[in-house]
Amino acid sequence: MADNQDKLKQFDEFEHRLSGEIFETPSKEEPGREKSSWFKRRKQGILTTTSEKKETPDGLWVKCPRCKHTCTKLELNENLDICPQCQYHHRIGSSDYFAILFDNQQYTRLFDDVVSKDFLSFTDLKNYGDRLVETREKTNLNDSMSVAVGKVGGFDLVVAAMDFNFIGGSLGSVMGEKICRAADYSLDHRIPLLIISKSGGARMMESAFSLMQLPKTLGRLSLLSDAKIPYISLCTDPTFGGTTASFSMLGDVIMAEPGALIGFAGPRVIKETIKKDLPEGFQTSEFVMEHGFLDFIIDRKELKQKIKQLLDLFAS
Repeated sequence: MADNQDKLKQFDEFEHRLSGEIFETPSKEEPGREKSSWFKRRKQGILTTTSEKKETPDGLWVKCPRCKHTCTKLELNENLDICPQCQYHHRIGSSDYFAILFDNQQYTRLFDDVVSKDFLSFTDLKNYGDRLVETREKTNLNDSMSVAVGKVGGFDLVVAAMDFNFIGGSLGSVMGEKICRAADYSLDHRIPLLIISKSGGARMMESAFSLMQLPKTLGRLSLLSDAKIPYISLCTDPTFGGTTASFSMLGDVIMAEPGALIGFAGPRVIKETIKKDLPEGFQTSEFVMEHGFLDFIIDRKELKQKIKQLLDLFAS
């Protein structure tokens, strides 16, 4: 019986020491003296018990998917969402690009009232109409593309930027309509157009309505070419499917961010189709540029200055 009590006492003392609490047990040498915990939390001014510890809130830290470097969200945002260790360009949304490009972050949003509808009553894992409502509430966006007009380095510019968070930046009827309206605005005001692509491809929930956006946008962008109004295309990670098969590769100047994945079908699909290993760096912007599909690769920190230079060249 005494042995069991001694074992329980030892176990209780061990538990208290692990938790960083003081376990009051008088020693034989100095009766009445407390034994401190083994890592001396009180001596270091740490008085919080293990049971009172709070978990770190989610979203404060970001790990780079390439080099695994971890930094705070604030530090990453101050660096334009570029990894300070390996310069990996994290995905950002349309509002972030507007803030980077437009002078004094002043711009006017266009065509925000255009929203997607479930024309086909499409259902996969869930009803498409319900998916649209949930995505709008979650992202605070009306669709996968936003359009704004403002000045970049003193030059007027219309910018149409995609948001990957809205159903993978998929190409649907609204995206096609906004591109056409942006092109019309550029034509009416004789202002250059910049499209920032970030898409996984066509939106399957809209079927043929989605596919018809390819010829629709191409026809409207050809009017810009006829009017000699510059159209600049920026491919970011990822640019796939219908966007690559149409307007993303038709700019007067085609550029991309470093390391962006650019292609039609994904590398896994291609590998399974041709039954061969793919070359290193396949479908990255560097690989695509080597094969002649890009004019240049531009770092996000230099994007505004490069756009300004291009607008200056076009103007003269």
